[in-house]
Amino acid sequence: MIPLWHMKRIAIVTGASAGLGTEFALQVDREMDSGLDELWLVARRADRLEELAARLENVPGVAVQADLGTPAGVDLLRDRLAEEQPDLALLVNNAGFGHYGRFEEADREQQLAMIDLNCRALTAITYDALPYIRPGGGIIQVASLAGYVPIANHAVYAATKAYVLSFSVALAAELRKRGVHVLASCPGPVETEFAQVASGGKRTKMRGARSAPEVVRAALKDFRRRRWISLTTLNWWLTALITRVLTRKFLARYTDLTRRHTAE
Repeated sequence: MIPLWHMKRIAIVTGASAGLGTEFALQVDREMDSGLDELWLVARRADRLEELAARLENVPGVAVQADLGTPAGVDLLRDRLAEEQPDLALLVNNAGFGHYGRFEEADREQQLAMIDLNCRALTAITYDALPYIRPGGGIIQVASLAGYVPIANHAVYAATKAYVLSFSVALAAELRKRGVHVLASCPGPVETEFAQVASGGKRTKMRGARSAPEVVRAALKDFRRRRWISLTTLNWWLTALITRVLTRKFLARYTDLTRRHTAE
């Protein structure tokens, strides 16, 4: 076991090559006051990770190229943690993707890959990271406002985010006495590549989207306040609250009708 005074103090951001992941890395670099030695940037696209590392001003960025949608990619990160035995101050589990469209018309393998990345990889990385998180450290899991609602035409994506939300809140309760904090960030529409990827290039924007800096700033603020869930705007809080009143059947039918109307 490496003595505490020799431990490298790090933070990890997965899905760091774009969107919220990039913004988390930039804001952790600017604002985290824990004396980080390294900020590990994890994603598939090595060129983007290198570009992001060059933008960091306070903490050395370490590009970790790994496809977390595969067991090999998850194992790569696990093995690196085991080799370096760091003091992990913060894990931001952001890697994930969505898909828009009717379930029966979607590509089968893409739907299963979404589950693998959004749920399986997130769970495995959390499990592998916990031995290196000391009291005072923590985890931010990027869930979604979609985790509160069964969304027609986003059936699998919303289900994966419901898993992340439930898992994160339960884990926050389990780890509370150990001094490890867990936050579920649950943004609604955000100005990232999400819409373009989810729609196969047919959409580039989402109605009512907020900026990535705003969402990340709120998540880090809520993390410091030791909140369990981060919902950036009043509208998102109200949406989450409404889902506690209306039935899942009503919400699913409503999202189906409204999204069909929008598509037409």
